[in-house]
Amino acid sequence: MQPTAGAPFIWPIRVYYEDTDAGGIVFFANYLEFFERARTEWLRSGGIDQSRLAASDNLMFVVVHTAVDYHSPAKLDNELKLSVVVERLGRASVEFVQQAWRTEASDAFRLGAEPIIVPNGAAGAAADQTANEPTSAGAPTPGTHACLLATGRIRVACVDQHTLRPRAIPDQIRLFALNRT
Repeated sequence: MQPTAGAPFIWPIRVYYEDTDAGGIVFFANYLEFFERARTEWLRSGGIDQSRLAASDNLMFVVVHTAVDYHSPAKLDNELKLSVVVERLGRASVEFVQQAWRTEASDAFRLGAEPIIVPNGAAGAAADQTANEPTSAGAPTPGTHACLLATGRIRVACVDQHTLRPRAIPDQIRLFALNRT
């Protein structure tokens, strides 16, 4: 089932020292943690508490697939914008396209690709475009300077927390996912 088109959910984060590697840039695996935080906050924005789901319904979400393309590095103190877009909603799984963007106009752009001006209508572009091209996964506000850092495709499954067997996604979450992104 395809969700309705809408604005992506955006969650801001700042890069801390603990997020970086010996080279001074964000360690590649940390983008998965950033994406997880954004998905959690996306759920919270819809009034969905994962702790309550686990306690009352014995449900939890587990990541079953990830694929991340890295376009440009981020470094200490960069402010990032993380986007969440539901690409596909199944009976017991959700596929997300997520992106990390660096949006501050700092010397951080010297590390990687040239900054771009996000054009109006960027959020409607195809999700499989190349580095530094805005996509439907959530370009920053049109007219701002931005640099695409990473694009991830993440599939999560709704499972029973005791048996780890698939369970249908609750209606509250299904309706939120269909109408929010």
